Amino acid sequence: QVNFVVCQLFALLAAVWFRTYLHSSKTSPFIRHVVATLLGLYLALFCFGWYALHFVIQSGISYYIMIIIGVENMHKYCFVFALGYLTVCQITRVYIFDYGQYSADFSGPMMIITQKITSLAFEIHDGMFRKNEDLTPSQRCLAVRRMPSLLEYLSYNCNFMGILAGPLCSYKDYITFIEGRSYQLQQSEANGKEDTKYEQTDPSPNIAVAQKLLICGLSLLFHMTITKTLPVEYNIDDNFRATASWPVRFFYLYVSLMAARPKYYFAWTLADAINNAAGFGFRGYDKNGVTRWDLISNLRIQQIEFSTSFKMFLDNWNIQTALWLKRVCYERATFSPTIQTFILSAIWHGVYPGYYLTFLTGVLMTLAARAIRNNIRHYFIESPAVKLCYDIVTWMATQAAISYTVVPFVLLSVKPSFTFYSSCYFCLHIASILVLLVFPLKKTQKGSKKLESVQPVWSRKLEEESLLQKNNYSTTNNSFSQKQEITCRYQALKQ
Repeated sequence: QVNFVVCQLFALLAAVWFRTYLHSSKTSPFIRHVVATLLGLYLALFCFGWYALHFVIQSGISYYIMIIIGVENMHKYCFVFALGYLTVCQITRVYIFDYGQYSADFSGPMMIITQKITSLAFEIHDGMFRKNEDLTPSQRCLAVRRMPSLLEYLSYNCNFMGILAGPLCSYKDYITFIEGRSYQLQQSEANGKEDTKYEQTDPSPNIAVAQKLLICGLSLLFHMTITKTLPVEYNIDDNFRATASWPVRFFYLYVSLMAARPKYYFAWTLADAINNAAGFGFRGYDKNGVTRWDLISNLRIQQIEFSTSFKMFLDNWNIQTALWLKRVCYERATFSPTIQTFILSAIWHGVYPGYYLTFLTGVLMTLAARAIRNNIRHYFIESPAVKLCYDIVTWMATQAAISYTVVPFVLLSVKPSFTFYSSCYFCLHIASILVLLVFPLKKTQKGSKKLESVQPVWSRKLEEESLLQKNNYSTTNNSFSQKQEITCRYQALKQ
């Protein structure tokens, strides 16, 4: 863990140097690709030793599969190989080397590389094999129209900005950043028209980076001081379960799980700051002309801590992974897309049984929360006072449900997880089932309306957010392709 933090801080300094001395206006894309890749592999080697070879092996074999299989079926083979290779590595690490250890390990970066390998394979398949009219708006805008070189591929997978903690980004956005192509920044007017306000190729990320580093410092301080005093394992302590009242137990459950989140806040926000420091992650200006550096951000802390629904929490937690699940699984599944998506998410996270218990519980909670929202929420939104009371109650219920759901994710094993749930008499499991029996889910309609209504709770809002981000600017070489890209993204946004 110390190596991980040291490497990320080094990557932050390297990002500043990369943007200053290897700026696209001074250096060729070839040099930028080479330096980004070599720095990334060096950091991986320093942090994980020779286990870092797995990153090169996984990427190299996947690229070979892409070349020999062809664009028609390579996405399937790459998906199976990359996810299978990741799973084998996770099994060996967990059940052979260090079960239950929270130390940073090489399977973490492999999870991000697996996302990149599979995402790019599907994007190339969409761009070079499928017909344009068969693609969804998001697929059409992310489609890659040419096969990347081996250097571009390794740079995308193993660059120093994202090799240790991500986050996932689209291949087109990354290549645009490396090549330094100019783009026009767009602002969406109230009437839906695009108005080109000004053109700027290199807005400063300094303020955004400073703000994110401040969040990292506070998160790390919280983790080093508070988290250690509120262990999640205390929820299954025999003496605590025997003596504490139900309100006390649920309050401790909430604060212990809240205290477990800052380490994710630290890691993901620092990763975002590193990319921003290198000049990557800019998504345009808001209506007030303020720069927005959250193109590849992975979380929104305020919305997480004050979420008033299960949906709102998931919409703002691990954002890029949610988008990856939607793009490679949900919108391509031929049957039971929601179930397939949750299964893929569990497999990708790892092989601990607690992960699967969490995601199975999450399915139940998601359906129950959706049923309650669809059937009773409209009764409480007319009066501001009533709406405030409703928001307070739903915030408390959401935090309890989230904490209850993710306990196995932290405890990892089956026995302690069932010890916790049995001590609570499986109360929220039973309550969710009763809710589904009392409040039926709304019936879906055929076609696109059906797809929208059964879409996972986190995906609709996130995909609209992603399309809105990409609608803010164009990343192509000439004015004709700029207009074409803007048209594509604006049509996608309308749909």
